[in-house]
Amino acid sequence: MTAADLTDIFLAALIRAHGSTKARWRKVLGRPRVYDRETHPHCNWSFSPSGSVVEVAAVENLADRLRGEYPIVSDA
Repeated sequence: MTAADLTDIFLAALIRAHGSTKARWRKVLGRPRVYDRETHPHCNWSFSPSGSVVEVAAVENLADRLRGEYPIVSDA
């Protein structure tokens, strides 16, 4: 799983659950941060969403759910 794959999963889930456009959710999500697996062995990625309170909450709730399914991603 790559960071780009994870972003695609986020975008599809957010559009399905909350509507709007891929471009809007991509702007809200921003780029994923991928951390070194040595220092983050349980989950090595995060997003720092920016947008409305509702949009940020949607991203954070989805991130909480997806961390269990996709804890480790690669930069590629």
